[in-house]
Amino acid sequence: MKSLICAVGAGLVALCVCTATAQASVVIGGTRVVFPAKDGEVTVRLTNQGSKPALVESWIDSGDAQSTPDKVDVPFLVTPPLFRLEPNKDQSLRIVATPAQLPVDRESLFWLNVLEVPPKPTSLEGESKNTLQFAVRSRLKLFYRPPNLPGDPLKAPESLTWKAMSGGESIALEIRNPTPYYVTLTTITVNSGGAIYSADSGMISPLSTLRVAVKDMPHAPSSGASIDYTALNDYGASIALKGIVSP
Repeated sequence: MKSLICAVGAGLVALCVCTATAQASVVIGGTRVVFPAKDGEVTVRLTNQGSKPALVESWIDSGDAQSTPDKVDVPFLVTPPLFRLEPNKDQSLRIVATPAQLPVDRESLFWLNVLEVPPKPTSLEGESKNTLQFAVRSRLKLFYRPPNLPGDPLKAPESLTWKAMSGGESIALEIRNPTPYYVTLTTITVNSGGAIYSADSGMISPLSTLRVAVKDMPHAPSSGASIDYTALNDYGASIALKGIVSP
């Protein structure tokens, strides 16, 4: 996820924040971070693929997309938190866990923020005229994984169970995740009565259920109806899986 922060003007600067698809010069090595508690720390590599230096600020939050580095209270320390990254250079972020009372029977979810601020115009023309600058913020999921959790996290998506739910004119699937790991679903389709119906996707918390709507389905699928779905593994790669609607 990327947020686009627009700064307009010279001298006094007006700020507006919106969510947008933006092209960042600073590229993060990976689409998610898995933090094995037994390791005590992980590193994330950043690369400036642009032609100009960038000021980079990083922090971790617990789910509030509007959070700022001075407001967060999380059991992690990111170093360096603020640095200049030259063109075509790399920098590793070191994320260290600090003592905290986190669940030991399941994963916990946090978010890594990387804010890229471009340099100010240096030409006389750029300083005398209003300018438009973009600061791009990327947010990546960070999964804190306690030691000795049962099962294989790579097989967690295969363990989901599916149940049809109906209420009035709406049809839904209730997805149960019996594992201690987060499961992110990117696509879900239900094959019923010779037709294929799409369902909303989402992320299922450990040891929890998630209800997703099935679009344009006239009636609830019967037991045994097949489900095709894709999930993301620890490396951010999509894996195709099959399931069935249980009674």
